[in-house]
Amino acid sequence: MNPSDYPSRPTHTPEPIARNRASGIALRIILPVALLILGVIGYNKFSVEKPIEAPPRPKAKPIEARVQELKRQDYQVLVPSQGNIRAHSLVTFTAQVTGRLQAIHPSFEDGAFFSKGDIMLEIDPVDFEVALVSAQAQVASAQLNLDKEEALAEQSRLDWKDLGYKDEPSALVRREPQLKAARQGLLLAEAQEASALRNLERTKVAAPFDGRVLNRTVGVGQTIGAATPLGEIFATDYSEVRLPVSTLRLEDITLPEDTNDPPLPVTLRDGLNEKAATSWEARILRTEGALDANTLELFAIARIQDPFGLKSEATPLRVGQPVTAAIPGKTLEDVFVIPREAVSQLSRIRIVDPETMKLGTTYIRPLHSDKDHIVFKGASIEDGALLVLTRLVYAPDGGEVVVVEDDAAEDLVESTENESTKANPSTKTPGKSAK
Repeated sequence: MNPSDYPSRPTHTPEPIARNRASGIALRIILPVALLILGVIGYNKFSVEKPIEAPPRPKAKPIEARVQELKRQDYQVLVPSQGNIRAHSLVTFTAQVTGRLQAIHPSFEDGAFFSKGDIMLEIDPVDFEVALVSAQAQVASAQLNLDKEEALAEQSRLDWKDLGYKDEPSALVRREPQLKAARQGLLLAEAQEASALRNLERTKVAAPFDGRVLNRTVGVGQTIGAATPLGEIFATDYSEVRLPVSTLRLEDITLPEDTNDPPLPVTLRDGLNEKAATSWEARILRTEGALDANTLELFAIARIQDPFGLKSEATPLRVGQPVTAAIPGKTLEDVFVIPREAVSQLSRIRIVDPETMKLGTTYIRPLHSDKDHIVFKGASIEDGALLVLTRLVYAPDGGEVVVVEDDAAEDLVESTENESTKANPSTKTPGKSAK
């Protein structure tokens, strides 16, 4: 069979087949591109996170605090001082004669009170009694000698007259030298008798003033002399205390310089027990003439009458007892007096407006301060403003304040400090403020 016998293939592609082939090619190109575009669009749409709406800010919590109403007042400055009570007329007690001590009276025991003229102790009087008898014999002998000389002088005068002399007899004839010697001899004997009598009386040693025995240093049977110390005694009519005043505080007070200056009253309190309510009234009468070389302080001398309460029922104020003093000074007018706990560093205080109850900050310039209070003028502060006493942590100006009592405020401070410590563990919690 000839090849020509077979039917020949067409030379061109049929139209339906060509169309299908073009569609397949377009699909292979367009589909990836479309998928890519859809992926980009989907990525851009779904990869962007929706903004998270912030929760609504909670309403500011009111600041709870203790407050004190501020009012202007007159304030008297009190200058603090301290000292030890010292005895008035502290002396070493001695006898005036020598002898053996034979008796000690109860009034001459350590701590015993005595009155002026009380017999404190007795010395053996035998030797002094003998001396007195001897002195009395000397007086009698001198008196006899004087009487004899007076009789001889009278006889000489009569003999001169009997001899018929017209002129006056001489001094020798009248025996005036002998009379003078006899009179002086009698005076000497009487003086010796008086001395012997005084020495006998001095064997009973008497108290020189009203006082108290600080200590006794002799005992019965001991031989003592005129210079032998028997003990120490002091007067009880008043005591004194030296009160040091810093030169920086002298401008706050006016101290008496002379006895003619009016005394300055001062209140003394127990220096051993600050909680004791006992007090003693004293008066500053004078100041010492020089500053202390070591401290450059001026010492004021205060006197306490009847320190042992012998004439009153006052609590005894013993020698050597430490006391504190509050010396009144000048008066500051129209000032604010606030607790020291209300003042923070740089003399800052927190003030609450009583109308709006909003918190504010003010800086003050102290005029005077002590361990408990600070005094200042504060022209920008109105009477009636509320002073914050609570120690506030992170309390901004303008915050609303709620007044609480002391206990609640203390709990608030503790909770605030705990929260602050948790937020910043390296922060050291300050100590609680004193109420």
